[in-house]
Amino acid sequence: MAAHSDIPFKRLPVKIIGTGSYVPERRLTNADLEKMVDTSHEWIIERTGIVERRIAAPDEYTSHMGTKAAQRALESCGLKPEDIDLIIVATITPDTFTPSTSCYIQDALGAKNAAAFDISAACSGFLFAMKTAVQYIGTGQMKTALIIAAEKLSTVVNWEDRSTCVLFGDGAGAAVLQASTGEEGEGSVLATDIGSDGSLHDLLQIPGGGSRCPTTAENAHERLATLAMRGNETFRHAVTRMKASAASVIERAGLTADDIQLIIPHQANLRIINAVAQRLSIPEDKVFVNIEKYGNTSAAAVAIAFDEARRSGRFGKGDNVVLVTFGAGLTWSAAVIRW
Repeated sequence: MAAHSDIPFKRLPVKIIGTGSYVPERRLTNADLEKMVDTSHEWIIERTGIVERRIAAPDEYTSHMGTKAAQRALESCGLKPEDIDLIIVATITPDTFTPSTSCYIQDALGAKNAAAFDISAACSGFLFAMKTAVQYIGTGQMKTALIIAAEKLSTVVNWEDRSTCVLFGDGAGAAVLQASTGEEGEGSVLATDIGSDGSLHDLLQIPGGGSRCPTTAENAHERLATLAMRGNETFRHAVTRMKASAASVIERAGLTADDIQLIIPHQANLRIINAVAQRLSIPEDKVFVNIEKYGNTSAAAVAIAFDEARRSGRFGKGDNVVLVTFGAGLTWSAAVIRW
């Protein structure tokens, strides 16, 4: 008899069976920002591609937005909250440090059978959550997972810093994953990739508010608990890492750029999106962009875009779709899905 370690382990294939998204009602336009800081609509458009972004109401929390996106994802695949046995929430703007935002969402949904936890990978969070859910389902530990990316970035933006306040918005996206029958297609996750480089942690960060630099009466005026970014260096690393991550999953899925029907990149900056597509030799008409409506919603950005692309018919049965992201940490991630 073979030793236990010699017995081949068969992983279960995993598929996405539903998606959903939610954005707040309030629109903050470039014209509105012109009244707040020294900027202009033309300047913002030229450098970012953003026209407006959504801002959550004061009493609308990250968990509220995540719950609404999750409900829509469940509705899209006909499941009930009790059918979920794992909830993973990707966010850098949790309702509270503890308990986790996933626990608030579990309670709001009534997903009483689900284990729930948060992850923090900034803009790469949704695909980090996807990779994690694929591992749980693929090893047979869980049957049905709900992954959610939700952000209320308006609470961590310095609204006096014109270089960053024009970039960010609020929103949430979600997806439901299950083990598949083994047939490719129908939302099959063909390949995933995640990576990090902590030596570049200072390129994009919220330096204050944590245990390293708690907010105190003495430093509150410095607004250290808001987003700070070194834009030019972040741009360069974003393009390089996103291109490499996307190329990696395309190759591991046994595909080429010509086999990709749609790429859905992180919606951070239109110039970054265009540069990544060009380096991957993917034409403009195969790139999904909605940054003009929502700005950068961090972990939620690719999740919202994925749901919008699906619902609008930008991809269909048998199409190969690439999702790719980049975020603070530095982190990056990608996935190939055959629909």
